Amino acid sequence: MKKEKLVILGGGESGVGAALLGLQKGYDVFLSDSAEIKPVFKQELDAANVDYEQGGHSMDRIALADVLVKSPGIPDSLKWLKELSKKGLNSISEIEFASWFTPEVPVVAITGSNGKTTTTSLIYEILKKAGGNVGLGGNIGKSFARLLTEEPKDIYVLELSSFQLDGIEDFQPDIAVITNVTPDHLDRYDYKMENYLESKFKISLNQREDDWLILCADDEMTSLYLKGNKMTASELHFSQGPDPVREGAYRRFDDLIMRHNSQQVVLDTQKMRLKGMHNHYNVMAATLAAMTLGVSTEVIETAVYDFAALEHRMEEVAVIDQVVYINDSKATNVDSVWYALDAISSQIIWLVGGTDKGNDYSELLGIAADRVKAIIAIGKDNKKILEVFKEDIPTIVQYEKMSEAVAYARKISVSGDTVLLSPACASFDFYKSYIDRGNQFKAAVIALDKKNAH
Repeated sequence: MKKEKLVILGGGESGVGAALLGLQKGYDVFLSDSAEIKPVFKQELDAANVDYEQGGHSMDRIALADVLVKSPGIPDSLKWLKELSKKGLNSISEIEFASWFTPEVPVVAITGSNGKTTTTSLIYEILKKAGGNVGLGGNIGKSFARLLTEEPKDIYVLELSSFQLDGIEDFQPDIAVITNVTPDHLDRYDYKMENYLESKFKISLNQREDDWLILCADDEMTSLYLKGNKMTASELHFSQGPDPVREGAYRRFDDLIMRHNSQQVVLDTQKMRLKGMHNHYNVMAATLAAMTLGVSTEVIETAVYDFAALEHRMEEVAVIDQVVYINDSKATNVDSVWYALDAISSQIIWLVGGTDKGNDYSELLGIAADRVKAIIAIGKDNKKILEVFKEDIPTIVQYEKMSEAVAYARKISVSGDTVLLSPACASFDFYKSYIDRGNQFKAAVIALDKKNAH
């Protein structure tokens, strides 16, 4: 019997994961990348005897695909992809491909503009504390496809970006979480918020009545979408305000109250290591997801109180001369930065900038004018930032090197200040990723701390 041809576009984590899964499932696999494939992935492809090319696409070979899997970083707008689609060859995401092989295994999927990594990680930790055999992946760590080539799990917890959701057809999570939807990646969606919103809600596209969809009752874009669209899955809502529904989650003074069926979980925010309003939303969403899976109140409480902030997300790096240095490099959009600024009560020296994604920085004017004493612009093109804040922030300077930006922040800071890296932008102007940017910030701060100690 002739093997089906699986063609994969992109040789990163998702592409290589799809290739390894495809081999395991008996496909004839060919992988194509327009750029150089990283050595670590090339070694894996060579070891598995995967047929691949790099530095360009062989269109004749790609056109022979029975199944075409596209990595999330490749935009659908490419002319040759549109031509293939016209001929009946549509691409799918690695998430869709992997989901073909998990029909009976529960999947918890989390998306959103902000908070999805924290929410995903917290759900994973809660389920692990409950004794579950849990797989964690998607847009965090290993690709879903790679996870399926390893030891089988009883449940999978997946962080999903809008790019990954764009390529689904039948993917159907048992529990879906949308943390919020705020402007981000609009350059990939024709600068139309409705296109981006539609992409996020694809996570619920195939859900059934006995599935769960967990949503933020306070999120404006989520509410707008719900007004015009009827969801199939059962809904649970979380809110910072008064109890929005009989079932769901809300904040009352210093407590977060979660209710589902006959179970109630009450969490004291003062006992949580996760601080700030944005993290309260994340905790409520994660707790509701755990409750739908039958996790006990005691396990949830223990897991939440033990859980610390993730690296590059409001991560305290050091305190030097009573000045706190915080790495929030993962804050790549305006809404995420708003929550970062809101979580800090002291005066802020704010490092901001990078590759702009169609941001409206004016949304930060009010809170920045109240809390920011100086802006250090670190992007390649800072025109929009300078224009928006020049009237309200007394000190605005620009640096290209992170070490120089941190050194200047040290120079102008006084006891009680906070130096915050929260860029509101992508990192690809000067850095490999937000992780690289955050690590360079941390290295510069640590170097300052060592110098200060001598």
